[in-house]
Amino acid sequence: MLITCKFIYNVIFAAKNAAQSFVSHLKETMKTTYEIRYAAHPDDAKHYDTKRIRQEFLIERIFAEDEVNLVYSMYDRMIVGGAMPVGEVLRLEAIDPIKADFFTARREIGLFNVGGKGSVKVGNEVFELDFKEALYIGRGDRDVMFMSEKPDNPAKFYFNSVTAHKEYPCRKITRENAIVAHMGSLEMSNERNINKMIVSQVVDTCQIQMGMTELAAGSVWNTMPAHTHSRRMEAYFYFELPEDQAVCHFMGEPEETRHIWMKGNQAVLSPEWSIHSASATHNYTFIWGMGGENLDYSDQDFYKITDLK
Repeated sequence: MLITCKFIYNVIFAAKNAAQSFVSHLKETMKTTYEIRYAAHPDDAKHYDTKRIRQEFLIERIFAEDEVNLVYSMYDRMIVGGAMPVGEVLRLEAIDPIKADFFTARREIGLFNVGGKGSVKVGNEVFELDFKEALYIGRGDRDVMFMSEKPDNPAKFYFNSVTAHKEYPCRKITRENAIVAHMGSLEMSNERNINKMIVSQVVDTCQIQMGMTELAAGSVWNTMPAHTHSRRMEAYFYFELPEDQAVCHFMGEPEETRHIWMKGNQAVLSPEWSIHSASATHNYTFIWGMGGENLDYSDQDFYKITDLK
Protein backbone atom coordinates (compact mmCIF):
# COMPACT_ATOMS: atom_id res chain seq x y z
CA MET A 1 0.00 0.00 0.00
CA LEU A 2 1.09 3.65 -0.39
CA ILE A 3 3.03 5.22 2.43
CA THR A 4 0.88 7.44 4.69
CA CYS A 5 1.50 11.16 5.06
CA LYS A 6 2.38 10.64 8.72
CA PHE A 7 5.05 8.09 7.81
CA ILE A 8 6.54 10.44 5.17
CA TYR A 9 6.56 13.29 7.66
CA ASN A 10 8.42 11.21 10.25
CA VAL A 11 11.01 10.14 7.70
CA ILE A 12 11.61 13.63 6.36
CA PHE A 13 11.70 15.28 9.77
CA ALA A 14 13.97 12.74 11.46
CA ALA A 15 16.29 12.43 8.49
CA LYS A 16 16.56 16.20 8.11
CA ASN A 17 15.11 16.25 4.63
CA ALA A 18 17.49 13.56 3.33
CA ALA A 19 14.64 11.51 1.91
CA GLN A 20 12.78 14.28 0.08
CA SER A 21 14.15 13.47 -3.36
CA PHE A 22 12.91 9.89 -3.44
CA VAL A 23 10.34 8.99 -0.80
CA SER A 24 7.33 10.46 -2.60
CA HIS A 25 7.29 7.76 -5.28
CA LEU A 26 8.15 4.78 -3.08
CA LYS A 27 5.85 2.07 -1.80
CA GLU A 28 6.29 0.04 1.34
CA THR A 29 6.85 -3.63 0.64
CA MET A 30 7.25 -6.80 2.66
CA LYS A 31 9.03 -8.96 0.12
CA THR A 32 11.06 -11.35 2.27
CA THR A 33 12.70 -14.67 1.58
CA TYR A 34 14.34 -16.86 4.21
CA GLU A 35 15.78 -20.29 4.81
CA ILE A 36 16.85 -22.26 7.86
CA ARG A 37 20.32 -23.74 8.28
CA TYR A 38 20.78 -26.47 10.88
CA ALA A 39 23.91 -27.01 12.96
CA ALA A 40 26.38 -29.77 12.03
CA HIS A 41 28.57 -31.92 14.24
CA PRO A 42 32.25 -31.59 13.25
CA ASP A 43 32.55 -35.36 12.85
CA ASP A 44 29.70 -35.28 10.34
CA ALA A 45 31.03 -32.25 8.49
CA LYS A 46 34.26 -34.13 7.74
CA HIS A 47 32.32 -36.28 5.30
CA TYR A 48 30.72 -33.44 3.34
CA ASP A 49 31.63 -33.12 -0.32
CA THR A 50 31.98 -29.75 -2.04
CA LYS A 51 28.28 -29.46 -2.84
CA ARG A 52 27.21 -30.24 0.73
CA ILE A 53 29.76 -27.89 2.29
CA ARG A 54 28.50 -25.04 0.13
CA GLN A 55 24.89 -25.96 0.86
CA GLU A 56 25.40 -25.91 4.63
CA PHE A 57 27.75 -22.95 5.12
CA LEU A 58 27.83 -20.66 2.08
CA ILE A 59 25.21 -17.92 1.62
CA GLU A 60 25.37 -17.06 -2.06
CA ARG A 61 22.44 -14.64 -2.34
CA ILE A 62 22.58 -11.73 0.06
CA PHE A 63 21.22 -8.92 -2.10
CA ALA A 64 18.36 -8.85 -4.60
CA GLU A 65 16.51 -5.79 -5.88
CA ASP A 66 13.67 -4.76 -3.53
CA GLU A 67 14.03 -7.87 -1.37
CA VAL A 68 15.05 -8.80 2.15
CA ASN A 69 16.94 -12.11 2.18
CA LEU A 70 17.53 -13.96 5.45
CA VAL A 71 19.27 -17.11 6.62
CA TYR A 72 18.23 -18.33 10.07
CA SER A 73 21.14 -20.32 11.45
CA MET A 74 20.93 -22.72 14.38
CA TYR A 75 24.48 -21.67 15.30
CA ASP A 76 23.67 -19.42 18.26
CA ARG A 77 20.45 -18.61 16.36
CA MET A 78 22.16 -15.92 14.34
CA ILE A 79 20.27 -14.50 11.37
CA VAL A 80 22.38 -13.33 8.44
CA GLY A 81 20.57 -11.00 6.07
CA GLY A 82 20.66 -8.41 3.36
CA ALA A 83 18.25 -5.71 2.17
CA MET A 84 18.56 -3.83 -1.11
CA PRO A 85 15.79 -1.22 -1.53
CA VAL A 86 15.65 0.23 -5.04
CA GLY A 87 12.18 1.46 -5.94
CA GLU A 88 10.49 0.54 -2.67
CA VAL A 89 10.80 0.91 1.09
CA LEU A 90 11.55 -2.50 2.57
CA ARG A 91 10.18 -3.65 5.89
CA LEU A 92 12.06 -6.15 8.05
CA GLU A 93 9.42 -8.77 8.72
CA ALA A 94 9.18 -11.03 11.74
CA ILE A 95 9.66 -14.38 10.00
CA ASP A 96 7.90 -17.46 11.34
CA PRO A 97 10.93 -19.13 13.04
CA ILE A 98 11.30 -16.29 15.56
CA LYS A 99 7.62 -16.51 16.65
CA ALA A 100 7.26 -12.80 17.39
CA ASP A 101 5.17 -9.84 16.21
CA PHE A 102 8.27 -7.74 15.49
CA PHE A 103 11.66 -8.85 14.22
CA THR A 104 13.42 -7.02 17.07
CA ALA A 105 11.01 -8.11 19.82
CA ARG A 106 13.66 -10.43 21.28
CA ARG A 107 16.60 -9.63 19.00
CA GLU A 108 19.32 -7.06 18.37
CA ILE A 109 20.86 -6.24 15.00
CA GLY A 110 24.27 -5.14 13.76
CA LEU A 111 24.12 -3.59 10.31
CA PHE A 112 26.49 -2.18 7.68
CA ASN A 113 25.72 -0.25 4.50
CA VAL A 114 27.94 -1.57 1.70
CA GLY A 115 26.19 0.33 -1.12
CA GLY A 116 24.95 3.82 -1.93
CA LYS A 117 23.51 6.24 0.61
CA GLY A 118 20.42 5.06 2.42
CA SER A 119 18.38 5.30 5.59
CA VAL A 120 17.12 2.86 8.20
CA LYS A 121 13.98 3.79 10.13
CA VAL A 122 13.72 2.12 13.54
CA GLY A 123 10.40 2.98 15.12
CA ASN A 124 10.34 6.79 15.01
CA GLU A 125 14.11 7.19 14.59
CA VAL A 126 15.78 7.52 11.20
CA PHE A 127 19.49 6.84 10.69
CA GLU A 128 21.25 7.95 7.50
CA LEU A 129 24.03 5.56 6.50
CA ASP A 130 26.73 6.14 3.93
CA PHE A 131 29.11 3.53 2.50
CA LYS A 132 30.78 1.45 5.23
CA GLU A 133 28.84 3.08 8.07
CA ALA A 134 27.25 0.84 10.69
CA LEU A 135 24.17 0.81 12.90
CA TYR A 136 23.36 -1.02 16.10
CA ILE A 137 19.65 -1.72 16.63
CA GLY A 138 18.62 -2.80 20.11
CA ARG A 139 15.68 -5.03 20.94
CA GLY A 140 12.19 -3.56 21.12
CA ASP A 141 8.71 -3.76 19.61
CA ARG A 142 8.92 -1.50 16.55
CA ASP A 143 9.21 -1.72 12.80
CA VAL A 144 12.52 -1.53 10.94
CA MET A 145 12.41 -0.04 7.44
CA PHE A 146 15.11 0.23 4.74
CA MET A 147 15.30 2.85 1.97
CA SER A 148 17.80 4.16 -0.58
CA GLU A 149 18.50 7.79 -1.40
CA LYS A 150 19.00 7.13 -5.13
CA PRO A 151 17.43 4.16 -6.95
CA ASP A 152 20.28 4.13 -9.48
CA ASN A 153 22.81 3.74 -6.64
CA PRO A 154 20.90 1.73 -4.04
CA ALA A 155 21.94 1.11 -0.49
CA LYS A 156 22.92 -2.44 0.38
CA PHE A 157 22.29 -3.22 4.02
CA TYR A 158 24.11 -6.30 5.31
CA PHE A 159 23.21 -7.35 8.84
CA ASN A 160 23.56 -9.98 11.55
CA SER A 161 20.97 -10.51 14.27
CA VAL A 162 21.15 -12.50 17.49
CA THR A 163 18.89 -12.96 20.49
CA ALA A 164 18.99 -10.25 23.16
CA HIS A 165 17.98 -10.24 26.83
CA LYS A 166 18.06 -6.46 27.39
CA GLU A 167 17.20 -3.28 25.50
CA TYR A 168 20.05 -0.96 24.53
CA PRO A 169 19.74 2.31 22.55
CA CYS A 170 20.20 2.28 18.79
CA ARG A 171 23.39 3.96 17.64
CA LYS A 172 25.08 4.83 14.37
CA ILE A 173 28.80 4.00 14.20
CA THR A 174 31.24 5.41 11.64
CA ARG A 175 34.87 4.48 11.07
CA GLU A 176 35.79 7.58 13.10
CA ASN A 177 34.13 5.88 16.10
CA ALA A 178 35.86 2.55 15.49
CA ILE A 179 38.76 1.03 17.36
CA VAL A 180 41.26 0.43 14.58
CA ALA A 181 43.99 -2.21 14.79
CA HIS A 182 46.60 -2.09 12.03
CA MET A 183 48.02 -5.58 11.60
CA GLY A 184 50.21 -7.66 9.31
CA SER A 185 52.57 -6.51 6.58
CA LEU A 186 52.77 -6.37 2.82
CA GLU A 187 55.72 -8.77 2.96
CA MET A 188 53.45 -11.37 4.56
CA SER A 189 50.56 -10.53 2.20
CA ASN A 190 48.30 -9.64 5.12
CA GLU A 191 48.54 -5.90 5.81
CA ARG A 192 45.10 -4.85 7.02
CA ASN A 193 43.05 -2.54 9.21
CA ILE A 194 40.62 -4.20 11.59
CA ASN A 195 37.82 -1.71 12.33
CA LYS A 196 36.07 -2.81 15.52
CA MET A 197 32.76 -0.97 15.26
CA ILE A 198 29.97 -2.82 17.04
CA VAL A 199 31.97 -4.02 20.03
CA SER A 200 31.55 -3.47 23.76
CA GLN A 201 34.22 -0.75 23.88
CA VAL A 202 32.23 1.33 21.37
CA VAL A 203 28.54 0.51 21.93
CA ASP A 204 26.55 -1.46 24.49
CA THR A 205 25.16 -4.74 23.13
CA CYS A 206 23.88 -8.01 24.55
CA GLN A 207 25.96 -10.41 22.46
CA ILE A 208 26.40 -9.10 18.91
CA GLN A 209 29.90 -8.05 17.86
CA MET A 210 30.74 -6.81 14.38
CA GLY A 211 33.54 -5.11 12.55
CA MET A 212 35.10 -4.57 9.16
CA THR A 213 38.56 -5.65 8.03
CA GLU A 214 40.09 -3.85 5.03
CA LEU A 215 43.07 -5.44 3.28
CA ALA A 216 45.71 -3.22 1.71
CA ALA A 217 46.50 -3.47 -2.00
CA GLY A 218 48.81 -6.45 -2.52
CA SER A 219 47.55 -8.26 0.59
CA VAL A 220 45.21 -11.24 0.37
CA TRP A 221 45.39 -13.22 3.64
CA ASN A 222 43.15 -12.63 6.66
CA THR A 223 42.90 -14.09 10.14
CA MET A 224 46.25 -15.78 10.37
CA PRO A 225 47.33 -17.44 12.61
CA ALA A 226 43.98 -19.22 12.44
CA HIS A 227 41.88 -19.54 15.57
CA THR A 228 38.60 -20.76 16.97
CA HIS A 229 36.42 -19.38 19.75
CA SER A 230 34.14 -22.09 21.05
CA ARG A 231 32.15 -19.48 22.99
CA ARG A 232 30.93 -17.75 19.82
CA MET A 233 30.00 -18.55 16.23
CA GLU A 234 30.89 -16.14 13.44
CA ALA A 235 29.78 -15.07 9.98
CA TYR A 236 32.01 -13.50 7.31
CA PHE A 237 30.73 -11.30 4.46
CA TYR A 238 33.18 -10.56 1.64
CA PHE A 239 32.88 -7.49 -0.60
CA GLU A 240 34.97 -4.98 -2.59
CA LEU A 241 36.16 -7.91 -4.68
CA PRO A 242 36.18 -7.49 -8.50
CA GLU A 243 33.64 -9.62 -10.37
CA ASP A 244 36.36 -11.60 -12.15
CA GLN A 245 38.19 -12.44 -8.90
CA ALA A 246 37.43 -14.88 -6.07
CA VAL A 247 38.18 -15.51 -2.41
CA CYS A 248 38.92 -18.93 -0.93
CA HIS A 249 37.50 -19.26 2.58
CA PHE A 250 39.03 -21.88 4.87
CA MET A 251 36.97 -23.61 7.55
CA GLY A 252 36.83 -26.82 9.56
CA GLU A 253 38.75 -28.16 12.52
CA PRO A 254 42.44 -27.15 12.53
CA GLU A 255 43.60 -30.71 11.93
CA GLU A 256 41.17 -31.28 9.05
CA THR A 257 40.33 -28.13 7.13
CA ARG A 258 38.05 -27.55 4.15
CA HIS A 259 37.71 -24.68 1.68
CA ILE A 260 34.89 -22.78 -0.03
CA TRP A 261 35.43 -20.66 -3.15
CA MET A 262 33.36 -17.48 -2.91
CA LYS A 263 32.51 -14.36 -4.91
CA GLY A 264 32.03 -10.82 -3.70
CA ASN A 265 28.82 -9.97 -1.79
CA GLN A 266 28.55 -13.48 -0.40
CA ALA A 267 28.67 -14.67 3.21
CA VAL A 268 29.71 -17.82 5.03
CA LEU A 269 28.73 -19.31 8.38
CA SER A 270 31.50 -20.38 10.74
CA PRO A 271 30.56 -22.80 13.55
CA GLU A 272 32.14 -22.49 16.97
CA TRP A 273 34.41 -25.46 16.26
CA SER A 274 35.69 -24.12 12.95
CA ILE A 275 38.58 -21.91 11.96
CA HIS A 276 37.73 -18.97 9.69
CA SER A 277 40.35 -17.56 7.38
CA ALA A 278 40.72 -16.72 3.71
CA SER A 279 43.00 -15.84 0.84
CA ALA A 280 41.95 -14.31 -2.46
CA THR A 281 43.17 -13.44 -5.92
CA HIS A 282 42.79 -9.71 -5.11
CA ASN A 283 42.63 -7.60 -1.98
CA TYR A 284 39.14 -7.24 -0.49
CA THR A 285 37.13 -6.14 2.54
CA PHE A 286 35.09 -8.36 4.82
CA ILE A 287 32.62 -7.85 7.64
CA TRP A 288 32.80 -10.20 10.59
CA GLY A 289 29.97 -10.76 13.02
CA MET A 290 29.85 -12.87 16.17
CA GLY A 291 27.24 -14.00 18.65
CA GLY A 292 27.40 -16.36 21.59
CA GLU A 293 28.42 -16.62 25.19
CA ASN A 294 30.61 -13.57 25.79
CA LEU A 295 31.73 -10.20 24.44
CA ASP A 296 35.48 -10.74 24.87
CA TYR A 297 36.91 -10.08 21.40
CA SER A 298 40.34 -11.48 22.40
CA ASP A 299 38.89 -14.75 23.71
CA GLN A 300 40.46 -16.90 20.98
CA ASP A 301 42.23 -20.25 20.78
CA PHE A 302 45.09 -19.86 18.29
CA TYR A 303 46.75 -22.53 16.14
CA LYS A 304 50.15 -22.37 14.51
CA ILE A 305 50.10 -22.00 10.75
CA THR A 306 52.46 -24.97 10.48
CA ASP A 307 50.02 -27.17 12.48
CA LEU A 308 47.07 -26.71 10.10
CA LYS A 309 46.13 -29.74 7.99
